[in-house]
Amino acid sequence: MTERREGPPQVVVAALIERGARVLVSQRPPGVGHGGRWEFPGGKRERGETDEAALRRELWEELDVELDVGGQVWRAPAGALEIRFYRCAWRAGQRPRPLGCAQFRWVRLTDLASYAFPPADAAFVRALVEGRLAGVARGRGRQVG
Repeated sequence: MTERREGPPQVVVAALIERGARVLVSQRPPGVGHGGRWEFPGGKRERGETDEAALRRELWEELDVELDVGGQVWRAPAGALEIRFYRCAWRAGQRPRPLGCAQFRWVRLTDLASYAFPPADAAFVRALVEGRLAGVARGRGRQVG
């Protein structure tokens, strides 16, 4: 018998971080759900946090970077979760470190499809690869979803 979660879905926030024509992705550590798969940095929002505060905290904990959180670019249900992707402006001079992830990479959009992502990220990755998100990798954007 599976447990059913009552109430609203748990919110997960993730960052779309661009630097030139590349985006930052991180690899989940072994021993966690979807271990070894790639994802956009972020995590679960804690009680009392806004999406923006949660994403700033997660980026600090996972990569040791401080970024400004911009507009939401994608939202999708994922079972008992709702994942929300936000554009985050890269600050020159920062050096991310893999504190809460196995590793990270700056990846060309054209290469994203060759990385294994969790199923909850699949539609977002397809949209990025297919160029359906306005302004990605060109510094402009619009809110979708």
